Amino acid sequence: MSREIFEVTKDRFHLKDPCQYILQGTWPKEAKMRACLDGSEVKAEIQRLEVVSALERFKDPDLMRGERITASVQLPQSLEGCQKLTVYADMPDRRICWFSVSARELEKRRGKPQFFIEEEKVQQGFLRIRGWAVADEPVKIQIFDENKQKLNVEILRTQRVDVEQLYEEMDSEDKSGFFVELTNLTGKLLYLVFYAGDTKSVHIVHLNPAVVFRKKIEKYAKKGLRYWKSQGSAAMVGKVVSKVKTASTREIPYQKWIVRHLPGSKELEKQRRTKFEYQPKISIVVPLYKTPEKYLRQLVDTVKAQTYPNWELCLSDGSGADSPIRKLLDSLASSDERIKVIFHEKPLQISENTNAGIEAATGDYIAFADHDDELTPHALFQCVKALNENRDIRILYSDEDKMSMDGHKFFQPHFKPDYNPDLLCTVNYICHLFVVDREIISQVGMLRKEFDGAQDYDFIFRCVETVKPEQIYHIPRILYHWRCHEDSTAENPESKTYAFEAGKRAIEEHYKRTGINAEVLQGEFLGLYRTRFIRDHDPLISIIIPNKDHIEDLKRCMDSIDKKSTYQNYEYIIVENNSTEEETFQYYKKLEAENPKAHVVYWDREFNYSAINNYGASFAKGEYILLLNNDTEIINEDCLEQLLGYCMRSDVGAVGARMYYEDDTIQHAGVVIGFGGIAGHCFVLQPRGTTGYCHRIICAQDYSAVTAACMMVKRSAFDEVEGLTEELAVAFNDIDFCMKLRAAGYLIVYNPYAELYHYESKSRGLEDTPEKVARFNKEIQIFERRWPDIMRDGDPYYNPNLTLKSQDFSLKRI
Repeated sequence: MSREIFEVTKDRFHLKDPCQYILQGTWPKEAKMRACLDGSEVKAEIQRLEVVSALERFKDPDLMRGERITASVQLPQSLEGCQKLTVYADMPDRRICWFSVSARELEKRRGKPQFFIEEEKVQQGFLRIRGWAVADEPVKIQIFDENKQKLNVEILRTQRVDVEQLYEEMDSEDKSGFFVELTNLTGKLLYLVFYAGDTKSVHIVHLNPAVVFRKKIEKYAKKGLRYWKSQGSAAMVGKVVSKVKTASTREIPYQKWIVRHLPGSKELEKQRRTKFEYQPKISIVVPLYKTPEKYLRQLVDTVKAQTYPNWELCLSDGSGADSPIRKLLDSLASSDERIKVIFHEKPLQISENTNAGIEAATGDYIAFADHDDELTPHALFQCVKALNENRDIRILYSDEDKMSMDGHKFFQPHFKPDYNPDLLCTVNYICHLFVVDREIISQVGMLRKEFDGAQDYDFIFRCVETVKPEQIYHIPRILYHWRCHEDSTAENPESKTYAFEAGKRAIEEHYKRTGINAEVLQGEFLGLYRTRFIRDHDPLISIIIPNKDHIEDLKRCMDSIDKKSTYQNYEYIIVENNSTEEETFQYYKKLEAENPKAHVVYWDREFNYSAINNYGASFAKGEYILLLNNDTEIINEDCLEQLLGYCMRSDVGAVGARMYYEDDTIQHAGVVIGFGGIAGHCFVLQPRGTTGYCHRIICAQDYSAVTAACMMVKRSAFDEVEGLTEELAVAFNDIDFCMKLRAAGYLIVYNPYAELYHYESKSRGLEDTPEKVARFNKEIQIFERRWPDIMRDGDPYYNPNLTLKSQDFSLKRI
């Protein structure tokens, strides 16, 4: 017997009418609603919602036997003396209690800012919190410590289209989404306060792990009890089984992970006994400025503990003549002949201080470290191991994490991709550990003081510009611990706003040196940047849209471009693909008669996505081709310009967009080879407003592939690789096409600032017949045969420490 689950998924007050309580959820068909306040009936109205989302359609059919509704319940102006609001679904054979809430809870929420916490992660002094807040006027957000002292932190505010759609009555242009990260926290709790006019709402964040765990248990217990009461024991068992099945893909604590992945004493001893054929000297340059003795000693101890012995440590003390660490430095220098100390009579800024250390260095390679951070004991060993395996390497960098002040806790690991030039122009993801051939420094010069605050960013750009991409090597291991404290940009970004301005200039200078005309803007977070490329002309874009019936989808797609796009030099190539409805052909005639940009061409052979697009491209007149599904809709008016900006670069072959399902969850944010066994989209189903692992959802960057549901490609590059591979009729043809472009030397760019809705593949069915399954399996084999190296070695734009079992960039299971 099918389970019938009818539940409220959202409940809230109307922003403008404090007597109107709104409920959304799944409702039994043909039922009548009865709302009671302590037994007395109050007015309630139902509005049915049309459900077209494929995400909803393909959920468990047994759970979708009802319909989606919005209900409006009218409450009295005062609830004094009332106990409970209950909403019933009256059916011919029974009555269901659909929803209930105490009058006390209602009164507590009425007239105040409404908020929802989507993510609250508390771990070892670290807090990440994300959600949204709305009111009838702009909402201000502040954070207070347990003593109710305001914290000076940056709270990112974001536009949330999904929230705006939920609150149709909202007319404020205030950004409703918020995101904040805090580190090195102490105390038992924080207060997150939402202000709107004279009202406020408060959310308490508990920092004690034991309290957090207890609260989670209480939350799940209440949720489970409510679910059991409303849905019954059978549904409850099904829910538990589902949770157990997904346990293997859940995120694991990094503190446990890192312990397992750092080398043990036996491995370290083995490394010490290893004799490499090539044994370059590595000079570690560290600029100092009144460094606390404790942290400096810990840094030096981690250098002395290196399992590779051919190193020197160059400590440049920029504290000036009265340096408080002079005696300590003399002592350190006398403790090991490999330690050099450079004193200065005058205080030095960061660049000139670092340069003094470089000048004193005698190594073949120069490595850089901050004065209060630490290296792992195998850091230099891994660098030299890589250099012995490939003597063409000129630059190396590693993964890193953050470290608590006491040095005992590690958190926020940054598992990086291999060299990713467009990600580097979005954020200095290379950072630590950075090791460079001494000859490169002789060629590009040392650090430049006009970029102080981002001097390393500028220096990295100048270094990578001098070498081939294959000479830049990423070591996918945690080799560097970044100590996090109050003066760190990781803790309080606003403490170094000058650094982010310097970072912006570093990117601009990089573009100038490489002949790219672009404007650089601050991104959504300090430390993130956006690039807008400046065109010298507006080339023709040929938009190729395969279509089979579904003229409503096609019209919505084209209307969104015609009515929203600020870029106007485009043409449509509609590839008619065996439509059967007469209305479709009538629409084509009308379309061509009324829209001079539209051209319909006819494909009369069997369905083959690759062949259909190749056929459409043969009619295209544009310098650039936009492969576009008919079930898409552009969101931002500069969508085409965002795609074109990257695509006009000579080194870029194709550009993809950030795409959402209609429920405002991520449908596409780049493709990783290996997800799902073959390839899959990144960050699928994460809510709009989420920024993802290390903010990767909102970072322009290079990937191995992007989806052809919206992909702009150079016409010349399209022809060079002979279009899409027609052997791949249905699956993986867009991934294969990107791989061909990469093999030809082009980059594949994901630009998050080209945004579209993608309403799923309505034009093509599921793999639901033996023939379709057989074809799908065959195309998997074809893809694997064509690209064995990446299937074996892994995606260079991903990281082998991250799981392939889910698409959220979470840690690989221990």
